[in-house]
Amino acid sequence: MNRPFGYHVLRQNGITMRKRFSKKDEARQAVWDRLQNERVARFPFPPHGRIPNFAGAEQAAKRLFELFPWKNAKRLKINPDAPQRPVREEALRRGIKVYVPTPRLRGGFMLFDPATIPLDQIRKATGLTTGKRWAKAVPLKKLPPMDAIVCGSVAVTRSGHRCGKGEGYSDLEYAMLRELGYPAVPVATTVHGVQILDEFPRDSNDLPLSVIVTPEETIRVRRSSKPPDGIDWTLLTEEDLEAMPVLLELKSLKPTSGRGRPSRPKR
Repeated sequence: MNRPFGYHVLRQNGITMRKRFSKKDEARQAVWDRLQNERVARFPFPPHGRIPNFAGAEQAAKRLFELFPWKNAKRLKINPDAPQRPVREEALRRGIKVYVPTPRLRGGFMLFDPATIPLDQIRKATGLTTGKRWAKAVPLKKLPPMDAIVCGSVAVTRSGHRCGKGEGYSDLEYAMLRELGYPAVPVATTVHGVQILDEFPRDSNDLPLSVIVTPEETIRVRRSSKPPDGIDWTLLTEEDLEAMPVLLELKSLKPTSGRGRPSRPKR
C-alpha cells in the first residue's frame, strides 16, 4: 500500500498521530494541538503561535546540565521563552553568565551576570518582566563568544532538525554570532517528547541541533547538518532592519574579506 508523505504512523489512545510532514506549518500545528489535547502544555496558554511551555521543563533543564559543554560553560546564549526559563535559572545557579536576546531582537542582547544577582532572586531574574532589574544591555561590539547555545523549539527531529514558531529569530541570532567571526558551537533544545517528529522540511539557513533533551530522554545528534556561517542578507527586508536595529549595528561594523563580514570585536 502506497502511503503519502505525512501518513499517520503513531496511534495513541485510539487516535492516529502524524509524524511526517511536507510543510513546517503543518508540523507546528500538529505539535501545538497535541500538547494542548494531551494536556501537557503549561502556561502561557494557548501553546499555539509560540515556543510552547511543557510539563517537565524543569527536569529537562537539569538533564541538559549533565552534558558538556553546558555543564562547565562560562557563557551561554539562551532564548527568552517560558520553557527555557528553568534552563536560564539553572545556568545562573551554576555561576554561568547568561546572554538573552530580547524578544524579536528589538533591543539586541541582555547579559544576566550571576555575580550581581542574589541567590534568592535568581527565579525573578529569569522572568521576562521581573528580570529587567538585573539585565544589562550588551552592544554587539562587546558581545563575547559563547560556549554553547540553548534555543526553544516547536518541533524537532532526532536527526537534529528544528523549527520554531516561524519567525526565524533563533536562526538569525546564531548567524549573527558567526558574522562576528566566532566559531560554530553546539546547540541544544529542551522539548516535550510529543514535540519530536520523524520528518519535516529544512531550509538552508535553519539552525541545526547538537542535542535534544526531554524530561525523560537525552538525544545526541550524530550527524547534524552544517550550521550557517553567517546571515543571508537577501532574506531580510528594510522593514526587518528597521525593526531590529541590532542588524544595522552589525552591518556598521568594519567589514573584512570580500564577503563583507564584519570584523571580530576586539577584546
